[in-house]
Amino acid sequence: MDLIASAAIPTGTVRQRTSFASQLVTIIAVVVPPLGLLSAMGLLWGVAFHWLDLAVLVGMYVVCAFGTTIGFHRYFTHKGFETSNVVKATLAVLGCMTMQGPLTQWVTDHRKHHALSDEEGDPHSPHVGHGDGVWGAIKGFAHAHVGWLFTLKGMERGRDYGKDLYEDRLVRTIDRLYLVWVVLTFAIPFAFGYIFGGSVARGVEAAVWGGLLRIFLYQHATFAVNSICHMFGQREYRSRDESRNNWLIAVLVFGEGWHNNHHAFPSSARHGLARWQLDVSWWVIRGLERLRLVWNVRRPSPEQMARRRLQPDPV
Repeated sequence: MDLIASAAIPTGTVRQRTSFASQLVTIIAVVVPPLGLLSAMGLLWGVAFHWLDLAVLVGMYVVCAFGTTIGFHRYFTHKGFETSNVVKATLAVLGCMTMQGPLTQWVTDHRKHHALSDEEGDPHSPHVGHGDGVWGAIKGFAHAHVGWLFTLKGMERGRDYGKDLYEDRLVRTIDRLYLVWVVLTFAIPFAFGYIFGGSVARGVEAAVWGGLLRIFLYQHATFAVNSICHMFGQREYRSRDESRNNWLIAVLVFGEGWHNNHHAFPSSARHGLARWQLDVSWWVIRGLERLRLVWNVRRPSPEQMARRRLQPDPV
């Protein structure tokens, strides 16, 4: 467990409940995109969908995803490497553009998850407090996937889990401008559609595909790490929770699906520890390291991996 002392782990919350602003942004991010999906399928499919829209969707998905996988998660939460203020700010803004909440909110929630993973106080465990049997498992899955966003998200935005963030002026500034990044996440696709499509209509079309639908797809791919990767998959290393490796989620979220690996070695910038485990985020970090844009990159040694291994590497 990095950054948080194992003794006297705080289990209380800074806030009494999730803020209205957080609930509103969550509704926009979780409920509105499916409406965009339905409109696209029912009204735009085959009529207002072009290669430009697909390119914007894929491009925005990939670039913004690295903001959370590399930035929010591996850098800001777990300090898996060090970098300059320029790269730091870029990753922070891209992470905000996924509409998963401000940086301090995301990181403090995630640090609490690691401190109390699958124990009382974990904000999005599918295993605690949901009852037994099939119905309990269904309720737990729903809570871990999306339910916690409306009840527990953002309640730990305090110094217990975020002292280093609140002492960082750059982080505080980016946090204050969060709604600017939310606007930008729709404005950029619109601009591409307008410039290369030649009309406002094409701009709106690109904003639907590269904004609403892209957010919908990435949100639920990320939510699956909390739900699927704590219920379905393989365990290769000892960890004190039910984290699992799931190759499909790893593909969709660029390496984050190697969740058991991550919980066994939280500070590692590399999640796909076996050669065959696809971890695109790690490839990007390695590329940045070779360009000397990041340094002091952390990863477990072969000896550390051998001590925690539960089973031999798959053939």
